[in-house]
Amino acid sequence: MDSETRQSQILEVARTRGRVEVVPLADELGVATETIRRDLRVLADRRLVKRVHGGAIPLESAVFESSLDYRSRVDLAQKHRIASAAADLLQSAETVFIDEGFSPRLVAEKLADHEVTVVTASLLAAEALADSEKVNVLLLGGRMRGRTLATVGAWTLDLLGGLVIDLAYLGTNAISLEHGLTTPDPAVAAIKHAAVERSRRSILIAAHSKFGIDSFCRFAEVADFETIVTGTELPREDAERYQALGPSILRV
Repeated sequence: MDSETRQSQILEVARTRGRVEVVPLADELGVATETIRRDLRVLADRRLVKRVHGGAIPLESAVFESSLDYRSRVDLAQKHRIASAAADLLQSAETVFIDEGFSPRLVAEKLADHEVTVVTASLLAAEALADSEKVNVLLLGGRMRGRTLATVGAWTLDLLGGLVIDLAYLGTNAISLEHGLTTPDPAVAAIKHAAVERSRRSILIAAHSKFGIDSFCRFAEVADFETIVTGTELPREDAERYQALGPSILRV
């Protein structure tokens, strides 16, 4: 097997499983561990994967976006901690925007006992609040994206553009000091940007694996957020670099 074919196979495995480990992958492909490490370095240089201890995880781009099933399996314990801490920042907000994605859905679950109006384009967030007797849910209409079960497009933007929201909970595919917050799909970026624009306060919820990488479409600057909630897995030195740009960084 030539190196290009092997690297394509490694990338496909990473995207299917959510992570690859050097030693098991070397055994699976019948090559030396150093060969796998070299392949991962090449893929990392092409910004297709991010190296982590013992292996690598896939990065999202304009042509690849991870599924909800993948997101629900990666960094799960950390995402639950982040969602709980983010929900505690509700304060006196009466109207709340909840973004698409798995982590924002977890925030929605935490808000089920609060008397708030939730605006969302996410069917998953709306479903999480369906049985709540306290939450008033406003689901934004539009074209539904099957990969994330959320609406996008002109209808969604028109509805969102007529609102004034107290607090927005946003997720992201990537965040970096240089390019801010980015996501693979321009239509999704437009909804996220509008939510930030229409909200008095914005809180970012992001696992440590989202930091230091870039995707395709920028939708906000780091300074647009009041608080960024992440896990203690993000090194303190890295957190301080993002905090220097304006938001408080809450590591939980």
